[in-house]
Amino acid sequence: MSRRNGFLLAGLVVALLLAGVVSGFASSDPDGLERVVLRGLGEARVLGHALGDGPLADYGVRGVEDERLSTGLAGVLGVGITFAFGLGLFALVRRGRDEPSRPEDVGVPTP
Repeated sequence: MSRRNGFLLAGLVVALLLAGVVSGFASSDPDGLERVVLRGLGEARVLGHALGDGPLADYGVRGVEDERLSTGLAGVLGVGITFAFGLGLFALVRRGRDEPSRPEDVGVPTP
């Protein structure tokens, strides 16, 4: 395993542990941003947003009754989705960089 792959794997493991385990111990009180929005718009308007019925709404997984488990699963799913998206994006960028360029693409006159 290359050093870079080891670093990525270690980062993924740490992120999954934080999202899956530590997130269950987070406070249920609103954070600073949520508190400002609640104060400015009011609770009824904030709680009724368009994505409020989504499968991962309110830092949990719909249908999982245990709040700590629900929060941990939502965190793990979020990390997994974000990691997969980033990995795909970097693969596309790398593939584009690895393709040989044609002389006419870089402005080199052809004989």
